[in-house]
Amino acid sequence: MRKAESLYVVVVGCGRIGSIVATKLSIFGNNVVVIDSDEAALESLPEEFTGFKIIGDVTEISVLRDAKLDKADVLLALTGDDNTNFMVASVAKRFFGVKRVIARVNEPANEDIFKEFDIEIVSPTQLAAMRVLSELGVQET
Repeated sequence: MRKAESLYVVVVGCGRIGSIVATKLSIFGNNVVVIDSDEAALESLPEEFTGFKIIGDVTEISVLRDAKLDKADVLLALTGDDNTNFMVASVAKRFFGVKRVIARVNEPANEDIFKEFDIEIVSPTQLAAMRVLSELGVQET
């Protein structure tokens, strides 16, 4: 992975996806803050992660302020809950003025609402389905 410049990235959610993404971003020299309400999840980040960890509820504006979200280049909302991801992504974009906001969308039926609010999405469900179909040689037209 090559990076053009160091970014300030706030990652919300330190589960499997959030942990991997935060660690890789950190390894490649980005400034990373990870927020999760589960202290054990944050403590399980590998030693290669050199960023900051915040234990807290991301639905609380004070927690987002503590993460200096107003200074972030990117917010990644990667929790397993679409409602949380939508709320945090919307607040980051509209209240804190974060330029690039990407949210994990677990339920494909929720994708349109994120898009309506101009939030970039990543859907593990859609990605997995597309990969399986690709492995079977089935191509979308």
